[in-house]
Amino acid sequence: MTSPALDPTRYARHLSLPGIGLEGQERLRASSVLIVGLGGLGCPASLYLAAAGIGRLGLADFDTIDTSNLQRQVLYTERDVGKRKIDRAAKALHVRNRELTLDRIPEGLTPDNAVDLIRGYDLVLDGTDNFATRYLINDAAALAGVPVVSASLFQFECQVAVFAPSAGGPCYRCLFPDMPAPGEVPNCAEAGVFGALCGVAGSMQAMEAIKWITGAGEPLLGFLLTVDALSHRHHRVRVGRDPGCALCGADPTITEIRAERYRFVCDPFPGEKPEIPPREARALADALFVDVREPWEWDLVRLPDAVHLPLGEVARRKNELPRDRPLVVYCHAGIRSLRAVEGLRAAGFSRAVSLQGGIDRWAVELDQNLPRY
Repeated sequence: MTSPALDPTRYARHLSLPGIGLEGQERLRASSVLIVGLGGLGCPASLYLAAAGIGRLGLADFDTIDTSNLQRQVLYTERDVGKRKIDRAAKALHVRNRELTLDRIPEGLTPDNAVDLIRGYDLVLDGTDNFATRYLINDAAALAGVPVVSASLFQFECQVAVFAPSAGGPCYRCLFPDMPAPGEVPNCAEAGVFGALCGVAGSMQAMEAIKWITGAGEPLLGFLLTVDALSHRHHRVRVGRDPGCALCGADPTITEIRAERYRFVCDPFPGEKPEIPPREARALADALFVDVREPWEWDLVRLPDAVHLPLGEVARRKNELPRDRPLVVYCHAGIRSLRAVEGLRAAGFSRAVSLQGGIDRWAVELDQNLPRY
């Protein structure tokens, strides 16, 4: 006689999962996953986990939905713009699994709540887009003894891995010991990403979570999987645990969560900045607008009468710019332009300023006919 707990009629829509079966489905139903970040990764990952029959999901996100999110954050529609991600995500996920228990964490993951929050789940899925939170998740999960399914994205490339020192594998710091210094990496709003690749990476995260919970196959523990979407080349690189790791090594120095370690670094220029808001920039007499974005961005949308000088070429071609006119330098969201202005001012262009918020803010405030991306 079939056990009531494993009644096949209850799991009929899941029985096609290869290598899992009723016992694996029961493990899914009894398991919990904390998803930190309901963006391009967290959206597809949560959809597939809900559809697979996971019993409980924690949704940690403080953000609201913006129009520019919609090309990659597939839980939301145009009607959701301006609303909280956790609320709209919860509604979409309940439609797919009415038995799913959902925990809403509207403050997101913070140094104050990280360890205790993570300790309440079987697995953490990192769907974040900034290094500060990524290192916070890694450190808190290692201290709590909970595995992390990690993914990162950059334009047409993604990386996926499972970090679990408690299971003998490495942590994120074994690969990347220290957080990048401000300005060393593109801003999380600046780098851009191929929307469909978010679906690929998020689905891989869901798959790794299901494998880990059910014991199916070989998880990416001790491996880093890289995917180049343009060539569809996949590489699986073995990653060893670092005995000298500050978190999980033989003599760790990180033994607690301290807020100063996780300062948000998407803005690499704290303090007063040489920038100008869009309305003031438009009114600036005789100003030359300088676009420092990549060619594909320039082809997508640009400001009238601007000149194109990609960031990587500014130092070499700066003498092509006039020194007797105000220069309004812009990019997508106002971070690359600040780096360009810093270099220009050091070279004597004292009237160079960055367009605050970039062309994206210009489109919102001054010209809503401009495409946003």
